[in-house]
Amino acid sequence: MATSYDYAPLFRSSVGFDRVFNLLENAQRARSISDWPPYDIVKTSDDTYRISIAVAGFARDDLDITFQSNLLTVSGKKQESAAEGYLHRGIAARPFEHRFELADHVRVNGADLNNGLLSIDLVREIPEALKPRKISIQTEPALVPSATPAQIEAQKAA
Repeated sequence: MATSYDYAPLFRSSVGFDRVFNLLENAQRARSISDWPPYDIVKTSDDTYRISIAVAGFARDDLDITFQSNLLTVSGKKQESAAEGYLHRGIAARPFEHRFELADHVRVNGADLNNGLLSIDLVREIPEALKPRKISIQTEPALVPSATPAQIEAQKAA
């Protein structure tokens, strides 16, 4: 049984976090029934991440990675092979799809398939305009309250 959370009280003390609350609600509703194939998400440094998915038996041509609007989708569909000759078939080859919501300014840096493990490297790049900056404090008031344009001009002339 899934637990449902009410985020309404948080709306009283936060502004602009609508997208975060929507992501949390969607994650609760759209939780994938199947977690196959298994995967890991690792934070490799302050601004880099790696998603590793166990895709044993899948070739490069069987896998598809797409990134659009903060949504990373990894899907796999194995090409049909002849079933003849198998006495037991225990290696799963069913199609799969994993979706990962990425934060703003996180982009895919590359992907690699090695020894049955698909690794997708992600990096967070914050634009210069959004990085913290120092604001200087002025010694003169920026605005003169209720002053007419003529009074402002007279002060500048004096």
